[in-house]
Amino acid sequence: MRTRLIAAAALACAAAAPAYAGDFMVRARVLQLDPANDTTGPLAGAPYNGVAVNSKYIWEIDASYFVTPNVALELIATTPQKQTVSLNMGDSAHPTKLGTLRHLPPTLTVQYHFAPTNPTVRPYIGAGVNFTHFSSVNLGNGAYDVDRNSWGTAVQFGADFPITQNLYFNVDFKKIDIRTDVTATADGSHLGTVKIDPVLFGVGIGYRF
Repeated sequence: MRTRLIAAAALACAAAAPAYAGDFMVRARVLQLDPANDTTGPLAGAPYNGVAVNSKYIWEIDASYFVTPNVALELIATTPQKQTVSLNMGDSAHPTKLGTLRHLPPTLTVQYHFAPTNPTVRPYIGAGVNFTHFSSVNLGNGAYDVDRNSWGTAVQFGADFPITQNLYFNVDFKKIDIRTDVTATADGSHLGTVKIDPVLFGVGIGYRF
């Protein structure tokens, strides 16, 4: 019995290994991307009812550097994601497909980790900046274009759950401000501003070293 208690205590201590300034953590996540799809301007008025970007699952990786045991800088990255863009014609339940585009949304956040030595759960919050670049734009067979770059804010909260001394299960929630202007290719006239502003919920695995 004593041996079992000692082994259990050792395992708990290993899982609760202290966090140090200078540590790195890398994570891989699968995310559900759910755009807000709020449109302003001509494309939001009759006979239209706004532009919509589809929801989808994506993957991301991130790298964090711990400035202190509680404060970390996190850089989030993925590959350019292909999205379907549709135009709502009065009835948002039956949108008309405009085409597709790709977007690359690297995001940098500053995180505060509330309990960096807790053996069971280590919650955090974060805030930062997002840069999104749009590419491979094919809308209305070339009739429409979008502003290729977007800057916005990002907020997040989540938690790491220690599995071993270095391995973690991660749950993460983010809200990112992403918007772009839609223009007519022929004359450059402004047709509307689309606020994509996605909510992202993800789960993944992290490794700290």
